[in-house]
Amino acid sequence: MTRNSHTRFSYPLVWGVRSDKWAPIVALVIAVVIGGCNNGARTQTSLQVSIVEMDSPAGPGSGESRLTHGSNGPILSWLERSVEGGHELRFSQVSEGVWAEARTVAQSERFFVNWADFPSVSEAPDGSMYAHWLERGENGGYDYGVRIARSTDGGTSWGDPWTPHEDDSPTEHGFVSTVSYEDRIGFTWLDGRAYVAGEDGTPPTREMSIRYREIGPGNTPGPEMLIDGRVCDCCQTSAAMTSDGPVVVYRNRTSDEIRDIYIARLVDGEWTEGRPVSDDGWEIAGCPVNGPVVVADGSMVAVAWFSAPDDVARVKVAFSDDGGATFGVPKVVDDGLPMGRVGLVLTSDGGAIVSWLEGGGGQGAEVRIRHVASDGSSSVSAPVTSSSAERASGFPQLVKTLDGSLVISWTDAGAEEARVRVARVETSY
Repeated sequence: MTRNSHTRFSYPLVWGVRSDKWAPIVALVIAVVIGGCNNGARTQTSLQVSIVEMDSPAGPGSGESRLTHGSNGPILSWLERSVEGGHELRFSQVSEGVWAEARTVAQSERFFVNWADFPSVSEAPDGSMYAHWLERGENGGYDYGVRIARSTDGGTSWGDPWTPHEDDSPTEHGFVSTVSYEDRIGFTWLDGRAYVAGEDGTPPTREMSIRYREIGPGNTPGPEMLIDGRVCDCCQTSAAMTSDGPVVVYRNRTSDEIRDIYIARLVDGEWTEGRPVSDDGWEIAGCPVNGPVVVADGSMVAVAWFSAPDDVARVKVAFSDDGGATFGVPKVVDDGLPMGRVGLVLTSDGGAIVSWLEGGGGQGAEVRIRHVASDGSSSVSAPVTSSSAERASGFPQLVKTLDGSLVISWTDAGAEEARVRVARVETSY
């Protein structure tokens, strides 16, 4: 399959208990083992995991979920088929241990619906909410742009949507990430404007860029900023707030088609030049559609990602204690058959819990998690739920709740109708 002439490669659970084929409560205790399946022999600590499926606020025909942090608890957003035609962007937030009644942000037959490029609902520092989604242009296909709307009443009503990118060429604009800080909220996106000729007839360079724009007090947008002019075409981006300012991670693309994970930092109002989190040296002639995740707490930053140099697939995590300026040696966390689609949260001990999709042969797969300490030691891995290698299963999402437990969402693509499911996960190690 081609996309703008570049090939793309793709290498059960909230407090209400269900009674269907998903186990309503799974308690898993894994003992200390010695040895390793990827990094060579190593000692692995125990990991105790308790998983309880929650009553999902998403209905049948839902997918493309995303979890974000909210001041009152995690916010879940998703796309769902609409009885009026097209799709609805809906969201819910955890309130007193259960998901609140789902609300609709927008409904349209022009939504661009894609397994890897999905919308979001985020909370700004002033308590207002911002939603983004993707909308098809007149040319169809991969002509689509980003739309952003704001709510000042908790999502009951939404203002008129606007487009953050100044470019309106019939190309791709998507893979959005958000970051809130001080009195503003920022958005990054992948921008395909270089895939069309310039107004002066300049031939297209056919290079995807990553750009940024923030909204300050009074819902006033700032200027559009270029972060990197040549990046991988369709891998998700991720952003986080450190004590030194926002950071964004993305898959870069060099002239030699090396597509490693890079980080850029907003310092004194300017984006630094992107630098590799790790020199994996993955040379690949097309986009793997498998982006990184970054999380931060003060100056502590962690990044998780998928890479496959020399056709050896790996999921890795790396830590920084200086706001993302430098990173330590990455740790391999997978069990030997990773498909990526990573999630990540920091833990109170300075480490992190990583989630990823691990293959089991055929089309079967599992969402697995592992605790990794900042010194490189790690626990055994634990399965969270069965899944599928199919694109329809999407990208599982992982976020920490206010009480320190985790919430995970995924798409159950094996059901009669695909549906977003959610679960509460408690861990000890």
